[in-house]
Amino acid sequence: MPDLLGLTARELLAAIAEKRVSAVEVMKATYQRLALVNPRLNAVVSLLPEAEALALARAADEKLAAGEKPGALHGLPFAVKDLEETAGIRTTYGSPLYAENIPEADSPMVARLRQAGALIIGKTNVPEFGFGSQTYNPLFGATRNAYKPEMTAGGSSGGAAVALAARMLALADGSDHGGSLRNPAAFNNVFGLRPSPGLIPDPSPDAFSLSLATLGPMARNVPDLALLLSVQAGADPAIPVTWPEKPCAYHELLQADLTGARIGWLGDLGGALPMEPGILALCEAGLQALQPRGLVVEAASLGFDAERIWESWAGLRAWSIAHRFNDVIRDPYRRDLLKSEAQWEVEQGLRLSGLDVARHIETRTLWMQQALHLFARYDYLALPSAQLFPFPVETHWPRAINGVAMDSYHRWMQVVTPVTLAGLPALNVPVGFNAQGLPMGMQLIGRPRDELGVLRLGQAYDEATGWSAHAPG
Repeated sequence: MPDLLGLTARELLAAIAEKRVSAVEVMKATYQRLALVNPRLNAVVSLLPEAEALALARAADEKLAAGEKPGALHGLPFAVKDLEETAGIRTTYGSPLYAENIPEADSPMVARLRQAGALIIGKTNVPEFGFGSQTYNPLFGATRNAYKPEMTAGGSSGGAAVALAARMLALADGSDHGGSLRNPAAFNNVFGLRPSPGLIPDPSPDAFSLSLATLGPMARNVPDLALLLSVQAGADPAIPVTWPEKPCAYHELLQADLTGARIGWLGDLGGALPMEPGILALCEAGLQALQPRGLVVEAASLGFDAERIWESWAGLRAWSIAHRFNDVIRDPYRRDLLKSEAQWEVEQGLRLSGLDVARHIETRTLWMQQALHLFARYDYLALPSAQLFPFPVETHWPRAINGVAMDSYHRWMQVVTPVTLAGLPALNVPVGFNAQGLPMGMQLIGRPRDELGVLRLGQAYDEATGWSAHAPG
């Protein structure tokens, strides 16, 4: 049997569709790989018994044998982030409150994966309710970095990123509020796209609002990521803010002449953000690799107070979390089942007044308007994806960066908040490794709803740098 799991997702799907390999063979290879590396890395959880997974694969092969046209993901084993509901498969959110929760229906995004032919075999590990960019929880424990298992995988899509990097999965889904797609992708040398809000349907208690959180695709290369996005994206009549009615086939449109395109390098936001030594240099080297292709890179200024962006993002996040968990926090038994950071976040949100929330919303609007002014000068912006390299897996969150104290469990990811608050699409791309072999990434940021432009830049970047070819040893 060839090294099936060394193939790209598109190569694997083509081999299945053309009957050069069966879905059963791919599933057997997947379970062999999981048995070999998952016990050490702990990326995939709530895994189906192999016999059940093989039954799914046989059914996929039978459909092809009967002449049925394959979907875009036909026969591909897939584990869904454990924040998304999966019919018949345990969905825990990494919390003891949902330890035995088995949904009756799929979330809209998972339903699209199944309709495209993906074979859902389990979940990818997350921090409790996705809180924090470090993947550990009391149900499944910590997920370890694919390159340095003694270090964190990042989060909250840590299980997804590690499963990709370690060749357990060819594609993975993620979600992002405070860097939950971008950070673990950076920490594991893979790609993760935070799209514009509304591109991928994501149910919310307020169907009419554009949430700070988004769903998104992850992969080891840009064409695979773009293929998954083509499946995930598109309007849902039950969620009025979703768009477009007919999403494009992103993976078929990646090649473009970017000569003359301008990239504004935001660095450490003019010294506003502490950075571990080596991060800025890796990102700048990655940007320099684009210049022979005719792109123009120059230093840029945010033109807005970074602390105001942080305060608005943190306030709106706490407000939404307080609304979601207000009943839990008032119940002494259930409250004790929430990790301390979650309890703290709820308490922060409960202290906010309506005027506080209105002020944070106004700041969000003003920053979005300033971001549009930046895009009048630049076609893209760039920022590091994290402010420090992967840290020891036993550390719940870093208390300081380069000597600067962090005042909350998420302050160390402040670098991702300008993208989130303005609703901009951003793609994490790998920028290489430090002297200790720890990965890092960079955010390539586009205009609102210009996912295709960001993916095209990401493809050009990967062709110029080749970091995606560096697999774990």
